[in-house]
Amino acid sequence: MKLNLRSLEAFRETMLSGSATAAAGRMGLTQPAVSRLIAQLEQEVGFELFYRERGRLSPTPEALIIYDEIDLAFGGLERVDALARDIAAFNTGLLKIVAPPSLSESVLSTILPRFMARFPKVRIAIESRSTATARAMVANRTVDCGFVKLPLDRSDISTVTLSTSETVCVLPDTHPLTAHEVLTPELLRGEPLVLLGAGTWTRRQIDDAFRERGVRPDVRVETHTVGSACALAAGGLGVAIVNALLADNFARPGVAIRVFRPQILHEYAFMTSALAPMNRLAAAFLEEAQTFFREQAR
Repeated sequence: MKLNLRSLEAFRETMLSGSATAAAGRMGLTQPAVSRLIAQLEQEVGFELFYRERGRLSPTPEALIIYDEIDLAFGGLERVDALARDIAAFNTGLLKIVAPPSLSESVLSTILPRFMARFPKVRIAIESRSTATARAMVANRTVDCGFVKLPLDRSDISTVTLSTSETVCVLPDTHPLTAHEVLTPELLRGEPLVLLGAGTWTRRQIDDAFRERGVRPDVRVETHTVGSACALAAGGLGVAIVNALLADNFARPGVAIRVFRPQILHEYAFMTSALAPMNRLAAAFLEEAQTFFREQAR
């Protein structure tokens, strides 16, 4: 048996309002149209739903039994309708993001409050994983989106470039090298350095810059986040060579930042899986991230 949804609605409204006339008003139909829908439902189920006495409808025992189930079913449909409207208006949902720790501790702390002010009922889950794991999580859609440092050579990931920034040196503002606006491997000869861990693309570029200038870097501390590198440099353990975009977020009194040459650029991109369209929440978050980085570039 396949029951007509409109007939079920007419029956439910009649039960709720007490008459076909009132049900018609709630449904935007005429009273004869509601009566026809109820008659059609009675034919489909094979038993009467109402006693008809002098133009009035009184529910049969069978109608009272079936009404509870129909009311529950329509309640479920109304909840689905409300949920769909909430999703469309960004009044619900979960956005899963993967980002490097340094980005989570800096740039995201500015972007997220702005995004959540626009969509206060959306929940956020942030994952901080290794670069390889982060890319895999985005590609297989374990998370909705993420931030990645370019270059990236994967056909299963789509990227939108967000920012390009310089490499800088972070050091105490009492350090003699602050007399220079630009620091080079030659000026850093013999200086203790704080560098991000070996094996990354940027670290290889820094090592190459020193080697090409005939300078052996004195790496005193290796760490894995820009935040820790800046903190160690501020503590006097060495000169940190890091991404300017992230270093700016850790600038504080007593710390100086100088440009590093030769120029080493850092490109960050927003990534989503190339195997499926970007979902609406991720698209809205990308829009917020693009606005932030445009403002930073001014």
